[in-house]
Amino acid sequence: MREVAVIGVGIQKWGELWEKSLRDIFVESALNAMKDAGVDKIDSMYVGCMSSGLFTGQEHIASLLADYLGFNPNPAVRVESACASGGVAFRQGFIEVASGFSDVVLVGGVEKMTDVDGGTATYALGTAADQEYECYNGATFPGLYALIARAHMSKYGTTLEQLADVTVKNHDNGSLNPHAQYPFKVTREQVMTSTMVADPLRILHCSGITDGAAAAILAPVELAKSMKKNPIIKVAGSGHATDTIALHSRDDITFLRATAEAARRAFDMAGVGPKDIDFAEVHDCFSIAEICVSEALGFFEKGQGGKAAEAGETRLGGEIPINPSGGLKAKGHPVGATGIAQVHELVTQLRQDAGKRQVKNARRALSQNMGGTGGSALVHILEVA
Repeated sequence: MREVAVIGVGIQKWGELWEKSLRDIFVESALNAMKDAGVDKIDSMYVGCMSSGLFTGQEHIASLLADYLGFNPNPAVRVESACASGGVAFRQGFIEVASGFSDVVLVGGVEKMTDVDGGTATYALGTAADQEYECYNGATFPGLYALIARAHMSKYGTTLEQLADVTVKNHDNGSLNPHAQYPFKVTREQVMTSTMVADPLRILHCSGITDGAAAAILAPVELAKSMKKNPIIKVAGSGHATDTIALHSRDDITFLRATAEAARRAFDMAGVGPKDIDFAEVHDCFSIAEICVSEALGFFEKGQGGKAAEAGETRLGGEIPINPSGGLKAKGHPVGATGIAQVHELVTQLRQDAGKRQVKNARRALSQNMGGTGGSALVHILEVA
């Protein structure tokens, strides 16, 4: 198996992009990635997208996006794994390059979520939960993550203040990110008095509805060395795992088993452990998710993620900075694009190009992307070669 490098990344400003279509925002990010890589041709393409059919009425987007990128007749594949779609697209592109089947692969993610009303968006996102049990009985993702939050609070003593501190930290970081949808700071009081959505989760505990895309270019490390354009960022580890889709089928809803297993596989492949990671981008769709993920990844013991957030251990300059981009909470969460945007942040940081949000001396980083309430999870480890 060949060593694989990320040779280019691209993104644009995320938000409510009324003037742009799904194809527009994808092509913009893809061309940015190709320009960053210094390539004008690719061998194949994988695109993560959760629900373009429900959000925009457009399916068959592999053909559509290859066409509008000027990529025909080369192969393109649309990948779906709920909010983990981007992470799976990245992994599939990695496997294709590592296997020797292709040399230059574009991996991207896109979602156009604001062309529908709130009820339709809630329905579309709900398709990532168990339709016959959870959704049939009225559950939504804020409700499901509220159950996780209450269980974590009951079992470990996690507090409302600690949940708020995750939001405050991610908005602090997002205020330094020019691509973020919500680039402003918030206070603990503002979080704790914002509109209740599903007790104990308030609106400022929840990620938003976002239009956006991101892309990366993968190639063999040996080819990257010959190009001499950017610092070589190697994919050191890749892990993928699944769990039950429904919360009620799990032994412990406070522990993200798929994330823990994906992390184990990625750490084993890279030959490193949690203590060797300089920073991480994780799937904070809700503030409680970041706390649970930080524990499942092994950064903190079970039940200690909230305390670590309160103590500042996950801030820039802390023991393990988490979500220097602002995370899903501040950067935004166009569901199909999130996994690729995490890679964009890892590469930007490892190149030492992150400006005021730069993690000092970053050499190795981790991304964690998951679908639903953790029914699917991807973990990737990138490092400076």
